[in-house]
Amino acid sequence: MNAQELLQEISDYCRQTGLAESTFGRRAVNDGKLASRLRHGGRITTETLDRIRGFMANNRNPGVRPTVITRPIERAPEPMPQLPPMRPMPLPADVLAPALNGQDPQRNFRFFDNRQKYLLFVNTCSEKWVVANRVSLELANIHPRPPALRLFDAGVGDGTVLLRAMRAMHDRFPHTPFYVVGKEISLEDVRLATQKMSDRFMEHPATVLVLTNLAYADAPWLAVKSLSAASSMVWHEVQLTGSSAHQFEQQITDLVPFLNENWKAGVSPKTGNPVYERPVVLVIYREDHKFLLDPIIPKPGGTVANYDLVIASQPYRARASLEFKAKRVIAPLAKALGPGGRLIAIHSHGHDPGHEIIQKVWPGDNPFLHDRHQIMKAVKHELGPAGRDLNFNAYADNRSLFRYDMHTLPSEITQESSIGTSTLFAAWNAAIYVSQVEDHRVAEAAADGRYLDATREVLQQHGGLWFFDESYVISRRRE
Repeated sequence: MNAQELLQEISDYCRQTGLAESTFGRRAVNDGKLASRLRHGGRITTETLDRIRGFMANNRNPGVRPTVITRPIERAPEPMPQLPPMRPMPLPADVLAPALNGQDPQRNFRFFDNRQKYLLFVNTCSEKWVVANRVSLELANIHPRPPALRLFDAGVGDGTVLLRAMRAMHDRFPHTPFYVVGKEISLEDVRLATQKMSDRFMEHPATVLVLTNLAYADAPWLAVKSLSAASSMVWHEVQLTGSSAHQFEQQITDLVPFLNENWKAGVSPKTGNPVYERPVVLVIYREDHKFLLDPIIPKPGGTVANYDLVIASQPYRARASLEFKAKRVIAPLAKALGPGGRLIAIHSHGHDPGHEIIQKVWPGDNPFLHDRHQIMKAVKHELGPAGRDLNFNAYADNRSLFRYDMHTLPSEITQESSIGTSTLFAAWNAAIYVSQVEDHRVAEAAADGRYLDATREVLQQHGGLWFFDESYVISRRRE
């Protein structure tokens, strides 16, 4: 049973009983937007499914036999208008078994935490470079105020984008103190990111770097609303000593045992997304600049946000609901902007050779459900009066969209030559990574080898592989 089939059951029931879908949702599970969430890719737990089934069974018209639903719901993305509707793809038996035991791998699945796919993608494609260049363009539009230029990175990842952005910041503001806060829940990403930063402390010593695993609603302020979470918060301050990048790197590497012990994550039973076991805030700066940096070194108990620049590069799954993207991610980040501050958000756009590979293997599959216009409209609605002093800049396609490529040799992909297996695997990995295809579907496609034929055909047709990202900017008016 997939989401479309459940929606059909609900629709049939509402037609038979004369109920509106919103009324059905409120009466069945106290959620008037249940049907809407399912249409936009939302998931439900087996407990919710049982409540829906029980409501329909106990409140049907006489003589109508209830349909027994025995499987969890697999999300069915709603395709864009220009694409054909996606055909239902039920879960295989080996996936259903653990799902029925409360261990649904799809609910516990967060694509961007798949380390092998992530690292192969980062090292074979130029997205991180191109995104960093796009972010750097925003520096011309910000006007930092004393005591520091304030930057928030809403998803540090391996640190490549943040590293390049900080280099560009130093080039433009070489004598301005930096207050840089990065959110990241992945332990391995925090290791990779911190080990890139020793050169930043050397070139720009007036830097305070903060890394945290807090949620989007809390991370900009380095404070949690939950009293129990606040009581267990780990606040760790590191003062780097010495005068060389090598010495700084050694001290940052010494943080690995601390990270292993405290930077742990579990899976939310409600959403299936990773959540921290304990909130952690890690503050790093140079000891010989503590006097200068004292006004901007954060202290436990919360701090001001007022960021001059917020980077939100791929901060949400493409298949996530519009409400989640607006309410849980972008709206809190927009609230953290200071006067004149700018939030640049970037996500995958599709309609490129990478998406063509996906379409050849899974006709009609389109994970890119919401464009920048839809997201900003939803953010405006979510913010309400709090968004009156914000500007929402969608820009035209020639400014909003930008392209990045998979690295290949100039003569590696031609109509006449055969494409190496490693190149095909790298291209296939990039395509499924960007489109966020779940592992069980990838395994099905790999079983008959059709994915290699599709990848080869697209590479030869275009002479390479590239993807499009989409950007938009939300800015706060200057005082």
